[in-house]
Amino acid sequence: MIRGCWGNRKLTMAVSCCLVLAVIALTVGLCVGLKSDSNARDDSPRFTIDHEANTFMLDGQPFRYVSGSFHYFRAVPEAWRSRLRTMRASGLNALDTYVEWSLHNPHDGEYNWEGIADVVKFLEIAQEEDFYIILRPGPYICAERDNGGLPHWLFTKYPTIKMRTNDPNYIAEVGKWYAQLMPRLEHLYVGNGGKIIMVQVENEYGDYACDHDYLNWLRDETEKYVAGNALLFTVDIPNEKMSCGKIENVFATTDFGIDRIHEIDEIWKMLRVQQPTGPLVNSEFYPGWLTHWQEQNQRRDGQEVANALKTILSYNASVNLYMFFGGTNFGFTAGANYNLDGALGYAADITSYDYDAVMDEAGGVTTKYNLVKEAIGQFLTLPDITLNPAKRLAYGKVLLTPSLALLSAEGRAALSKGTPVESVKPKTFEELDLYSGLVLYETELPDMDLDPALLKIGQINDRAHVFVDMELVGTLSREAQIYSLPLSKGWGSTLQLLVENQGRVNFYISNDTKGIFGDVSLQLHNGGYLPLENWRSTAFPLDDTSIKRWQEGQSEKEIRLDSFLARQRILRNGPILYTGTLSVEEVGDTYLNMAGWGKGVAYVNGFNLGRYWPVAGPQITLYVPNEVLKVGSNSLVILEYQRANKTATGDDLPAVQFDAVAQLDGESGDVPLK
Repeated sequence: MIRGCWGNRKLTMAVSCCLVLAVIALTVGLCVGLKSDSNARDDSPRFTIDHEANTFMLDGQPFRYVSGSFHYFRAVPEAWRSRLRTMRASGLNALDTYVEWSLHNPHDGEYNWEGIADVVKFLEIAQEEDFYIILRPGPYICAERDNGGLPHWLFTKYPTIKMRTNDPNYIAEVGKWYAQLMPRLEHLYVGNGGKIIMVQVENEYGDYACDHDYLNWLRDETEKYVAGNALLFTVDIPNEKMSCGKIENVFATTDFGIDRIHEIDEIWKMLRVQQPTGPLVNSEFYPGWLTHWQEQNQRRDGQEVANALKTILSYNASVNLYMFFGGTNFGFTAGANYNLDGALGYAADITSYDYDAVMDEAGGVTTKYNLVKEAIGQFLTLPDITLNPAKRLAYGKVLLTPSLALLSAEGRAALSKGTPVESVKPKTFEELDLYSGLVLYETELPDMDLDPALLKIGQINDRAHVFVDMELVGTLSREAQIYSLPLSKGWGSTLQLLVENQGRVNFYISNDTKGIFGDVSLQLHNGGYLPLENWRSTAFPLDDTSIKRWQEGQSEKEIRLDSFLARQRILRNGPILYTGTLSVEEVGDTYLNMAGWGKGVAYVNGFNLGRYWPVAGPQITLYVPNEVLKVGSNSLVILEYQRANKTATGDDLPAVQFDAVAQLDGESGDVPLK
């Protein structure tokens, strides 16, 4: 019709024809405009799948993403933008992140959306840095986080709860959580003008269970909020259980690392069984791997990673590098694994989540970064971004003063959660509404028939220092599967078990509650055992708030323990808080070197850097973000459980050191400070 209009030689007919078309076009335009005003914007981006061309479509054009994982809760908020900009400079066009339920909902009915928990601000910054976003709200996320990101209080509220199933109590709590989370994200979905293109439903579920009633419910609960404005998807490990994770009408993807790149064609075939058409996606391509205490740090060759990435991209697949930036499990957020890869028993994750990722723990560019960037540049246009990395500075040695015995009357008053809870059996961490830290369990010993008599405990989660009348007599360990030790007659009358939560299991989630379970019993002369009852349970949260409160109360006092405790190297009377001052003239990233110390927690300016355990290794240093420091005096608190270091020069006071370089590949042993 248009061709007839412009092809006619008679001007009058042409004008008449075009006027008619103009009127029609205007009328149609008005109608479309009215329709657009009453519904979703027609000019907003749309993210869909072309099942014939096996590709994503963005704004009507074929699209594929090369994404990197960065979890907002593993970096301080002031560092979010710099981390994201470094990622974008590598050529990535998408960001992948989890949402951690337990961070935002630390206690029943209590919610946190500020500071490191301001997920909306993080996602808005990601949009400003030109990322499309792949959102993974779980509710279970694994991520090597305590309890896989599920709140600890669920175990107390529902003692028989079955996580990640159609358990009515579990789905009711997920429904409450999503009602808090999802409306906050509405403006960020691609269909509403934002840049969230995909939203995950559950996480590697096929390898966990086969409850499709639960998965279908979670799909519908997620879609209730997403409402077609982003694509729902699943991720499953490529094995014979993939079908258990597939959800009807939800896009399926898989995950694998360089160790399986040689079987990529077979993996794609397995994925095609679940998802016959559409783009191929590796939602977790591993450039590194997680590390536990008491094992070697996991490393992956950068060139092998880059070569494998190019292989994946050669299939026109989309891919997410997990992790691109790993960061740090600050505080007590690191999780644990059980029976992983055939290993026996419980293994706690280290504090660092460096992961041997593409960027290092401080957000710096690595050799692996440059190799990956070169690989991405063969498939996507690299942006022109200038990076300004933070300085890494060595501040040297800081002497520490022993300032508070945790189990003393003063220590209990300052750092415990309150009055001890009395009960026949020991209370769990969860019954005490304690996320992490320590619990002191105390009871009176009966007269002993034997010398020595064996003390036996059914189960300890996870580690206990055993005292009699405040004198250390041994250590029990879930990791080492040591649940008994001998007690000698006449040692004292009060038994004290100081139990540490080393991190709840994050994979194959079960009820990994913490504390003492089963009977605590004492060997009798007749070969039997006498259960010990009537316990006092004292909770020590050891969170930022309690440490800051104690510091503020001590600010005007001369704090130093008596000379006997101050001289102790092996802490035979319980944990001690050591304090010191770091003087800073120029602020930069640094690493707290804990060589020679035993096991404990470190705080700078009241900020919990996380757990240290250099005698076990491999992690020796704790990352200290420059954003935590200030010019002038910075407070340092070390809560040591086992033993203090002594300086190589023989100073009376123990010491630590602030280095410019991380040590994540160390070996256990007493390494003297310089």
